[in-house]
Formats: sequence, C-alpha cells, structure tokens
Amino acid sequence: MPSGLLDGVRQWLAESGGEPTPARVAQALREQGRVLGDAEVLGAAQQLRSELVGSGPLEPLLADPSVTDVLVSAPDRVWVDRGGGLELTSVSFPDAAAVRRLAQRLAAVAGRRLDDARPWVDARLPDGTRLHAVLPPVAVGCACLALRVVRPRAFTLDELVAAGTVPPGGDRVLRALVDARLSFLISGGTGSGKTTLLSALLGLVGAGERIVLAEDSAELRPEHPHVVRLESRPANQEGAGLVTLEDLVRQALRMRPDRLVVGEVRGAEVVHLLAALNTGHEGGCGTVHANAAADVPTRLEALGTAAGLDRAALHSQLAAALSVVLHLVRDRSGRRRIAEVHVLEREPSGLVRTVPALRWRAEGFVCERGWERLRGLLRGEGDEGRRGSAGAGAPEGAWQ
Repeated sequence: MPSGLLDGVRQWLAESGGEPTPARVAQALREQGRVLGDAEVLGAAQQLRSELVGSGPLEPLLADPSVTDVLVSAPDRVWVDRGGGLELTSVSFPDAAAVRRLAQRLAAVAGRRLDDARPWVDARLPDGTRLHAVLPPVAVGCACLALRVVRPRAFTLDELVAAGTVPPGGDRVLRALVDARLSFLISGGTGSGKTTLLSALLGLVGAGERIVLAEDSAELRPEHPHVVRLESRPANQEGAGLVTLEDLVRQALRMRPDRLVVGEVRGAEVVHLLAALNTGHEGGCGTVHANAAADVPTRLEALGTAAGLDRAALHSQLAAALSVVLHLVRDRSGRRRIAEVHVLEREPSGLVRTVPALRWRAEGFVCERGWERLRGLLRGEGDEGRRGSAGAGAPEGAWQ
C-alpha cells in the first residue's frame, strides 16, 4: 500500500483517537476517497496495528527464538545476531521517519522520554527486551535502534557445553566453583555472553539459598526458586526518583542474601560489593567489561578510584574478596566461549594480579600454572562429601 495513503490513515486515526481495527481503517480509507478490497483493508490494518502497538517490521525478528540482538542503522539496514555474528536481513522500513516513530513509541512503552531535547534512551521493555535508541542529529541520517532479546528462561550449563561455550569437562570445574561458594567475576566484551553464563551458574546454587540480584537493567533470569530482583531507575523529567546501582547494592546487603549478585560492576557500587564480600557474604558474583582476565584488577582499580577508594585499599579488599575470574570471548565465527579461567594472587607490593589457571581448548580446558591454586580453592571449601562429588580433585590430565 502506498506510504502516502498509510500516512493519511495514520493522521485520521490520530485525530479521531480510534484503534486501527479493520472497520476503522476502512472508514479512514473512505474518508480519503479510496475504496479497497477486504484483503487490502486487512493488510493495511495489520500493518498499522503492528506499527502502533507492536514492534513494526521488527516483530518477526524479535519473535525468532534464535535471535539475540536486532540492530537498525538505516531504514534498509536491519541486522540480527543468531549467535554466529551479525547478519543483514531483508526487513526494511519505509523511511527514516518510520524508524524514528518506532524508536519513540518503544521508549514511551518503557516509560522513557525520547525526543530532540533528550535524543537517546536506554530502557527495558515490559517483556524484558533491552532497548537502546539514538535520534538524529546525534545519530547521523537516521535513528539507530539496538534491541537485546532476553530469553524467557536461562540456558542450562549442559546447553552451554553443547553450544561450545564451555569445553567438555569444563562444567565440572564450574559446578565445583559454585558449590565451593567462591566469589567470582565474569569478564568479557559486549555481547560475549557474560549474562548468559552467569544466569546458568546461578541456576546451580542450592535451592535453600537466597539470591539477591542488583542490576541496571534486569536481564539475569536464573532458574532458581528463591531470587530477589532489584533494578535501578533513572531520574524523572523533574530530576527526582533516581535509584543507582550503588543504592541497590546497599539495600541488597540488608535483605539477607546468601548470594549477592551485581549484574554488571561499572561504577561506585564496586566499593560496596567488595566490602560485602569481605564481611561474610560468600559466593558473591557479577560481571565486568574487560579485554582480558588479566585486565580485571586494573578495571576494578579504575572504578574504585573514581568512587574515592585509594589504590592500596582497593587491592587489599580485592585480594580478600575475589577468588576467580572467568573470561569470555567471541571468536571470529561469532561463537561465545570461556577463553580462560584465572585466580587472583597478591604480589609482595600489595597489588593484586590474576594468574592463568585454565585455558580454552576444544577438547577441554588446558591447565596453566595457576591450576594448583584453583584446585586448592575448590577443594578447601565445604565438607568432605562435597569435595569428592565436585570432581575438582581430579589429576591435571582429567581437565585436558
């Protein structure tokens, strides 16, 4: 149907305040002096309804269970990620104005403002989908949309082994890590699968434990019977009502957590997290952006310094609070995998560094010089029965 005709129908519906039902679309077409068949009227109604209350042309992509990300950079440039890297789709918008309308409507659904005065938004839609949008002139030429699809359920650890994220036998190390109540961080770049892996590991936590999640955007969905989810909130248009991740971590500490989880450590909350892990909250965990596991102490140092914690204090708390770093990468084929597992070690200078313990190989993890320390951590926590069942005491060859 011509875009000019659809624009006229949109205008008529907006002025009359009517829903885009087939009857009202037919009436709007008659008002413009056009008479169409039933199939054309129904097609116009479906298109308008999708645009007004759905995700427009993106709806089929978001409904595809294999899609993790949908990216729009121009009316005819819509990309998806199905786990193997970005693919250009045949989906398109009529023009840049249609992309802008969709971005603004999705932002409104999330309760956020998106206009010329505030040309970007980062929000979560009611179904859990994460939305990021930027309008022109900040985005040159066309509004840009990024939608991160949240699965209705978390992957299991067995599924991650089957997908190649965890190498064969590596699931025994991860189960032992959770069972031993070691504190850990999952590091990696954007889209490397940090949240996916963390959700799977939280699903291994004993049913009798209480998990309290603090997140900027509620993306973690562990399969666990006792989860408390806290989500930050931006200030409203009057500048009131701001709830930061730092606020959430402070509140979480008062909620009797057996496992305190910070979805992404990215600011001043690192101070409260490290303090919590040093005051009896074993098994705490979270994610952090870093280029490599070896860069995690430096990354945390930068965040702690910005929050007013000096370098020596940060490293002192870090040495006592954190035990393991799991680092994820995305290879050139788009596959997400655990590239390395590091343990933390304090140098004579007092600074903390990470030491490689396990390294990725398709046949199974390869042991590095930090393996003995990691094995000692896994075996040194918990009762004797748990040590025997975790598989962490196996000789080095069992992990290769």
